[in-house]
Parts: sequence; structure tokens; C-alpha cells
Amino acid sequence: MTLPAAFLKRLAGAVGKDNLRTEAGDCYVYGYDNSRKVCPPQAVVFAADARQVQETVRLCNEFKIPVTARGRGTGTAGGSIPERGGVALSLERMRRIVTVDPANRVIVAEPGVLNQEIQDAAKPHGFFWPPDPSSAPFCSIGGNLATCAGGPHAVKYGVTRDHVLGLKAVTGTGELITTGCYTTKGVVGYDLTRLIIGSEGTLGVIVEATLKLTPLPQAVGGLTAHYRDIDSCAAAIAAIMAQSLTPSALEFLDAASLDLIRAKHPGMIPDDAHAMLMIEVDGAASEIGAAAALILAACGTPGLIQAQAVADTQALWKARKALSPLLRDIAPRKINEDVVVPVSRLPELLRGLGELSRKHRIANANFGHAGNGNIHVNLLAHPDDADEMQRAAACLDEVFGLVLSLGGTLSGEHGVGREKRPFVPREIDPPTLAVMRAVKRAFDPNNILNPGKLFPDATN
Repeated sequence: MTLPAAFLKRLAGAVGKDNLRTEAGDCYVYGYDNSRKVCPPQAVVFAADARQVQETVRLCNEFKIPVTARGRGTGTAGGSIPERGGVALSLERMRRIVTVDPANRVIVAEPGVLNQEIQDAAKPHGFFWPPDPSSAPFCSIGGNLATCAGGPHAVKYGVTRDHVLGLKAVTGTGELITTGCYTTKGVVGYDLTRLIIGSEGTLGVIVEATLKLTPLPQAVGGLTAHYRDIDSCAAAIAAIMAQSLTPSALEFLDAASLDLIRAKHPGMIPDDAHAMLMIEVDGAASEIGAAAALILAACGTPGLIQAQAVADTQALWKARKALSPLLRDIAPRKINEDVVVPVSRLPELLRGLGELSRKHRIANANFGHAGNGNIHVNLLAHPDDADEMQRAAACLDEVFGLVLSLGGTLSGEHGVGREKRPFVPREIDPPTLAVMRAVKRAFDPNNILNPGKLFPDATN
């Protein structure tokens, strides 16, 4: 695509020449994310405020130019890749925390503010914002909102959409809309806030968010449980989640994941462990001991090797968060999926994943947020081995089939983007897809906002 000179001239006038880049090198940097796929735009706009976002979108709508909003590019599903070229609209300079309001448990912030910066602003007042993806120090809240990010603590506290009161967003025609309200109760009109969250920039460009804060727990306790086999571990997960007490985090790691940790942290994990749970409980200081005792009792399935309290929970989380990059020690190409099944079906999922890995002869490492059935499936292959890549693709196809057969969903927190797009019709039926497309047209009649994403064909 070649952008019209008249469009570029007016765009430079609207946002300022210092906020516009058209050089190939600059554009290339904004053409990829953590999916490792590359689709460079023809121009990059660095919006400094909501007005510049509006002006950019209005011009793109007038000239029918695709525009893809971006945060920090940490997503894994290709959601922020400008697949059809056009303009990459970077929101990384919109870094203002507008309001910190502890009396009402609210922070109002622009989309370029990092997740960690929100935590840092809330903590002195005794609060936190629960969404906590592994990339929290680097990802922006705009990206969290676009994908409805989760993280380890979603099992107790929920995902991004559960912690947002309202938004300001720019539609595909350049109109600024305000959704939601400043209060925790409010039922006037449709809930457009929850509709926009998770829409991956296809309905509007978020320019401000009113975030709902949660009080920090008084105390936190950590536990680990090691198992001889996956079945015993999966049974323990179901037993833990069947209790009235909900852990604040419940993470599962399989044998391949444990081997990677052993290589970097000798002595941390028993040699005969083939599955592990990392568990956290939080609440009042007086409650932690009793809560931990209940969890430890539920861990006692036949294959348990040991379950115990852990003093240094930070070391455990550091090892867990290091897992994803360590996977490239096994193979350079990682097909990373974030499937979800009902917790009671986890034993079937984990057994099935092992069978599919052996059937297709593809290395596989599984870990993730077991408390809500969200497992990160990592198929590991060498991109220069055509046969292995073909087997990996066939394995992935069957993984998705297995997940759907168990009543699950294809993505819990990474989003659809372009990576899962071909599989969407297997989960969503045609009438429901038609309604979604109609919603898209209402927000974006000329289909300029992140076109081609989410839906299974190129006509959206």
C-alpha cells in the first residue's frame, strides 16, 4: 500500500511532523509483536493526546486507510500487527495518570501507562489493580484492556473487564465516546465498556480508562505441592477449587516445565516430581494459617510427593515468570496457546495434550493458571524443519478440537488477533458471528480499525 501524499500532508498537520514517521526502518519496528510475525505499516503516528487520536482516525476514515492501535507490542496473538498496512497508531506517549482517587478506589489513566506504574501509584494508598500478566513491568494498560488480560491472580480477582468502571474511546469515524461511569453501580444504557474491552482495537481506540482498585491483602502465604504424575496433580486442582475458600493464585507446571526450572534453579524441585502446583492464599493475617491448612489437605491425592508452605514466594514467582523465554532452550519456535476448559475437565485436557504430543512427535510444555482452567500450551518446533512444523500445525488443530470437545474456549487472555482467527468458526456459530460483525459495522462502518482481526475471513 502507498499512502496518498495529500493524506500524509494533512496527517502531519494534524499531529505534528515530530509525531509522524514514514521511514521504512521506523515503520518496521511497529510491524511486529511477541508473535514474531511482521507486517510493517506505511506510517507510524505517536499520539500525544485524545485529540490527536481523533484526528488520525478521522483522516484514516476519510481516506479509507487502515489504522492499528498499539501499546508496547507484548501480545502473543498478533493483535497489534498492522496486517493490512496503513497507519500504526502508537499510544506509548499517552502516559498520564489523570487521577488517583483512593476515597473512591479509582485511578483514571491514559492507555500508554504501564501496568506496573498503575500498581506503583495504587500501593501507597493500600490498593492494587488485580490484572497481573507476566509482562506487567512492560505492558501498557491499553493493551491489557484490548485483550482483557488476566494473570495468575485472576482465579480469585477476575480479569481486566472486572476492574474497569468506564472508558473514553474513539470510534472508527473519529467520534469520542464515553462509556460506563465513575461509580461501582450504574445501569443506564448498554454496557459498552465490557464490549470494548477485549475487542483488540477493532471497535474503538481507548484513550482513557477509569480503573477500579482493590484493597491490598494484609498477608500472603505461599504453598507448593509436587506430584509423581499429572493425573494426581489434576485431581488436586479439582479438589482445591471445589472448596469454599478460593486461593489467590493456583499455577500448574508439567514435567517439561519443571525440567527447565531445574536446569536454572538446582535443588528447587524434587527429582521425582513430574507435576507441580504453586499456590498462594491471601487475606487477613489471622486467616492465612487456616486457609493454608485447608489447601494442603486438598492437595493430598495419591500421587503427592510433598506439599508445604514456602517462605520465599517471590523466588517461586520469579522462576514461574521465567518459564516462557526458557522454552526456546528446547526449540526456537514456540506455538503458544492459552486455552481454557472447565476446571473439572482439566484431567482430560492434560492427558489429551500428552497423547497429542506423542502422536505428532512434537515437544510440548504446559503450565498456567489452573485455578480457572487456563493452561498455556506450548508446542515447540524448529522453523527450518518443514516436516516438524507441519506436524506442529496438525497437533495444534487437534489441541483446539480437544479443548472445544471439553466445553472450553480457544483463548483465555491472549486474544484472537491473527493467530487464532482461522479457528474462530469452530467455537462461534454463524448467527453469533453475524451479530458481532454488525456491531463492528456500527462502531467502524468503513472497517479501518485493525481490519481483519478476530473474524475468520478478510471481509470484516
